[in-house]
Amino acid sequence: MRLAVITDIHGNAAALDAMLEDAAARGLREIICLGDIASGAGWPRETVEMLAATGIPCIRGNHDRWISEHDPATMGKQDRLAYDELSSDQRGWLLGLPTALEPEPGVLAVHGSPGSDVQNLIEEVVAERLRPAPMAVLRERLGEAGMAARVVLCGHSHRSGLVQVPGGPLVVNPGSLGLPGFRISREPAHRQEAGTPHARYAVLHLDGDAVQVEMLAIAYDWEAAAKRAEDVGFNAAWPHVIRTGLLPESA
Repeated sequence: MRLAVITDIHGNAAALDAMLEDAAARGLREIICLGDIASGAGWPRETVEMLAATGIPCIRGNHDRWISEHDPATMGKQDRLAYDELSSDQRGWLLGLPTALEPEPGVLAVHGSPGSDVQNLIEEVVAERLRPAPMAVLRERLGEAGMAARVVLCGHSHRSGLVQVPGGPLVVNPGSLGLPGFRISREPAHRQEAGTPHARYAVLHLDGDAVQVEMLAIAYDWEAAAKRAEDVGFNAAWPHVIRTGLLPESA
């Protein structure tokens, strides 16, 4: 079985379209999305429509939840754009997505960690950067459900990573498909940069007891995505990170 894993699209329909073409060229028929689908300086409505049309199973991310639970007047710009562009039915679809899925026996898929959609699973913040979490912390975050799985798929951090937990699961974070970097000012304040503008996704291979993972970074029209961010009025940081995978020095 081969399963393509995407997460953290953040409204970047250009990246999603390129990924779907790449997956088709590789003969990948099974895809799962781990959430944070629409909220971003891109094409929220088109991204939701594309996923709905393909029938790809999706998990609800924290931003998918926030655009229904928060007052629009208090939303950040990326959530407010999604709120304004999506219909009430589309926002309801995002809110109603499951918080976890089991795409194959022994494979647990979540957005952040099994217990929280706002908690990174394999990273922690050190000096405002994401660093690998100690194994004891990772085990605690996995909980009983995660430790009992063969593979745990996660996103949220936008940071590609693989961790084999001794006596536990292989944890896979494919990295963000549509947003290669960000800066968060709320505590714990931190920043994440992928280092390149490529759209990232993973392919999980299960063959009996054997588990393999391909971590992919594919080219797409990131200039169009950056131009879209400019056109919808986002400041220079968002287009810059889309074009480069790096935050501006002042960010």
